[in-house]
Amino acid sequence: MRKRAPKDPLPKLFPERRVVDFLHRQDRFVFFSMVSDLIAPDFTVLDFGAGRGRQADFSSPHLRAISLFKGRCTTLIGVDPDPVVLENPTLDQAFVVPPGGRLPLEDESVDLVFSYAVFEHVEEPQAVAHELARIVKPGGWICAWTPNKWGYVGLGARLIPNRLHAGALQYVAPGTRAEKDVFPTRYRMNTLAAITRLFPDFENLSFGFNGQPSYNFGSALIARFWLLYMALMPRALAQSLFIFLRKKR
Repeated sequence: MRKRAPKDPLPKLFPERRVVDFLHRQDRFVFFSMVSDLIAPDFTVLDFGAGRGRQADFSSPHLRAISLFKGRCTTLIGVDPDPVVLENPTLDQAFVVPPGGRLPLEDESVDLVFSYAVFEHVEEPQAVAHELARIVKPGGWICAWTPNKWGYVGLGARLIPNRLHAGALQYVAPGTRAEKDVFPTRYRMNTLAAITRLFPDFENLSFGFNGQPSYNFGSALIARFWLLYMALMPRALAQSLFIFLRKKR
């Protein structure tokens, strides 16, 4: 018997979703739009936690266009603990780096670092922050998207043991992520206070953000509940963090 495709409740709530494969408040759309606006042709850019290059799999041509930076900067480098990064087609150069390890880059050699859905997996935040701060040029950027530790997504992820995450996601967020893209979470770099503490030599322009209603079980009713919840909660409990740090000159 053929398996039924997961139900998507979002077209009922966001009319643009009936036309295109992204939402006006979707975290990927907003985050990569901002990063895309910061990148210049003469930049050296680092994709921190590049993995296999999931951006190339985005179903929306527009999302792919704004999130693939190869050819739009001088050099796009990717690092990841998983050797799969060596097969990432979106990069100019790729390196396997163990968690918390030294990055194979010179001091102040990178104009911009971007990282999507990676900071929640970091086990050694001080080591990671030190290395990112070391390689970024004065005036350069560190840009990251990650769930907020105190948002409902972060709270839910921390209530469920890591070994059960892949199975749980098939119920709470059906069809959103393959099992090979589910990794253990730590939530040690996932508050605005932690980011300020870890990056003292940077201007912190980070903010909380409420995107699409995740963990909706494929239900429009539950998705509406999360929209209402996010609208009523203070910014400290926002769903996710948009981390934008500029190194002081």
